[in-house]
Parts: sequence; C-alpha cells; structure tokens
Amino acid sequence: MNDSRKPTISLRKTPKQARSEASVCVILQAATQVLAKEGASRFTTARVAEKAGVSIGSLYQYFPNKAAILFRLQSDEWRDNTELLARLLGETAIGPFDRLRSLVRAFIRSECEEADMRIALDDAAPLYRHAPEAKQAREAGNKAIIVFMQEVLPDAHESVRLRAADMIKTTMSALGKEFSQTPRNETEIIEYSNAMADMFCAYLERLGSPESR
Repeated sequence: MNDSRKPTISLRKTPKQARSEASVCVILQAATQVLAKEGASRFTTARVAEKAGVSIGSLYQYFPNKAAILFRLQSDEWRDNTELLARLLGETAIGPFDRLRSLVRAFIRSECEEADMRIALDDAAPLYRHAPEAKQAREAGNKAIIVFMQEVLPDAHESVRLRAADMIKTTMSALGKEFSQTPRNETEIIEYSNAMADMFCAYLERLGSPESR
C-alpha cells in the first residue's frame, strides 16, 4: 500500500541554466541560515523565500515543500561526509590506522564547527527518513569504509567487516553528535578524537588477530 503521507522530496525542476542554478544556490544558502537560527520546528518555505529574497512561487519552482529543501541540505551533508571518507581513507600511501585517525579528527572537528546545523537536520529527519531518495543517499556513503575494511581485515569474514564498518560509522556519528552539543576548544577536540581513534584501532586490531578468526 502506498503511503500518501510521504512527502515528495526530489527537486521539482532540475536547474539547467546558470541563472536557475544560482537561484537554487541562493535558496539553499537562505535555508541554511533559517534552519540554523530558527531550528527545524520553525522552518518554513515562507521564511526561506523571505530570507532568499525570492517569491514563494519561485521557490516552489524547484522545491515542492519544506521537506524537499531539508532533504537537499541533508543530502549535501551526506555527500560531504562521503567525500571526506573516500579522500581520507583512500590515501593508501599512509598507513590504514593513521588514515582512520585523520578521519576521526576531521569528522569530530566538522561536527563541532557545524553543530547547530547538524542538530537541526537531525530534528528534521522524520520528514524524509523513509523516502527512497534518503536510503540511496545513505548507502552511497558506505562504499569507502567497506573498501577500507577489506584492506584492514583481509582475512575476516565479510559479515565481520560489515559489522565493523557499521559499528565505527554509527559510533562516530552518535558520539560526535553528543560531543558537539557543548562548545569545544581545539585541545578538547584533539583529545576526544584521539581517544575515539584509539578505541577504533584497538577494535580492528582485535578483529584482525588470528585468535578472532
């Protein structure tokens, strides 16, 4: 049975000209400011249009509702995280555990720098969490860490590698969110990141030991 309550979250019209792309960019910049300031509960298309300096009709040319705008902001975050994973974990000239440490530090620093925005997006997640587009976007972020697990745990069963990848991603996300809810200085970020990375590295070393096979 189709659920008519699920919102349409895809772009209503794909911008193909520079002017249209610029309009979408302005709308998204305004949406970011509104969301960070007002939070998800007070986020509306009217507030975004006003902040962007466009008519509500112009906004609706691209985004059918507020869920579509919020999903685009969330998708951009997922894309940025995916690129971060791929770039840092893919630098094979560096040892795998050093790459993992760099990833943890970069992720935690990013969480702290954009805490208000990320918290607001988490609050908005129920609007699009179960949409097919959301599932596809989340799955795209899994590839880099799975490839990394194949390198770090070459002799482990695939189910072990998948579980390790999920554990690290889930733990890093959950603890990063909690840690970033309080303003942090650089020393705190480095110390917390190092402790988390130590935990992940010890976990992977144990999984890779002969006794664990």
